[in-house]
Amino acid sequence: MSIWRWAALLNELDHITPEARITLGEGDTPLLHSRQIGPGAGLDGLLFKLETTNPSGSYKDRFAAAAVSDMVARGKTRCIATSSGNTGAALAAYCAALPELDCELAVLDTTPAGKLHQMIAYGARVNRVRGFGVDPDITSRVMEHLRTLADRPDAALQISAFHFSPIGMSGVETISFELAEQATHGIDHVFVPVGGGGLALAVARGFARLQQQGRLARPVSVHCVQPDGNDTIASPLRDGSERAHDVTCTSQISGLQVANVIDGHETIAACRASGGTGHLVSDESVWQVQACLAQKEGVYCEPAGAVALAGALDAAERGIIDRQGNIVCLVTGSAFKDPPSVQRMIADVETPVICIDELQRQAIRK
Repeated sequence: MSIWRWAALLNELDHITPEARITLGEGDTPLLHSRQIGPGAGLDGLLFKLETTNPSGSYKDRFAAAAVSDMVARGKTRCIATSSGNTGAALAAYCAALPELDCELAVLDTTPAGKLHQMIAYGARVNRVRGFGVDPDITSRVMEHLRTLADRPDAALQISAFHFSPIGMSGVETISFELAEQATHGIDHVFVPVGGGGLALAVARGFARLQQQGRLARPVSVHCVQPDGNDTIASPLRDGSERAHDVTCTSQISGLQVANVIDGHETIAACRASGGTGHLVSDESVWQVQACLAQKEGVYCEPAGAVALAGALDAAERGIIDRQGNIVCLVTGSAFKDPPSVQRMIADVETPVICIDELQRQAIRK
């Protein structure tokens, strides 16, 4: 199975012949019913969409499958991209699948080692840029440099945002198609972690596409959840504005450190039209929810993957959503990508080395 089973629904991919399609088995990720967190919060309809099970460990594989296949269809051999981590890992993986494809990446200097090591292991050429993703001016200059590189005939700029790579991002809409298929009792709300806004925009557009085609029984509200240190979209969406805004990012949540407006304006419009709104969560609450997912649900995710649930729990607590509804939280990336976040989670836990006699005495005491 792969995203290509949905190709007939995505006219943006019509030019990509079956021979040009690349897949590593992305998509068709599980939809898991919460066993402890949901019931504990009075949310019996709480569900997790586990994008952690994609080939490189995040939802960005859906983007990479469509983006790199588009390159093959157009005869491009040089992938120029930027990333805070997951996009780079995904593009590097899919480029590695064909010997003629090269992958060149400019990434944040704070990119977690797990994601950086993935990119390098897949054979990408990687440069870390100081201040990128945090300082709006530096971020803009990096983007302009990458556009210049991508102007060459053999190159394509691949950034996981509709503003830069609409064909690649159309592959992300398949999350909505799968959810509509998997959630047989319907969905009321989908909570999405947001950096530049592309994921939330893709999910909202995916549901809107299904609704226009008569394939969706009822509308789905798509909610934008951001760390409060990167509030480019959430507050404007919540407060009625039509425009996102640049910020100086102070959040430590890797993957959501996007200081510039990228897909922000369009995300606000699409989420608002769906009936969703914006939510802000603290980094500390995200780390707590990350630990809770691991310890109470067996879901091992990076901090960005816990942001949606942090937002949903807060929204339920404040009465913004009906606790009786069916609520999906997107769990977007694996904890294997961010070892320092796991170290933070288990910092107070000791694993002593003991002898067999002590092990037996412990069993007796229990």
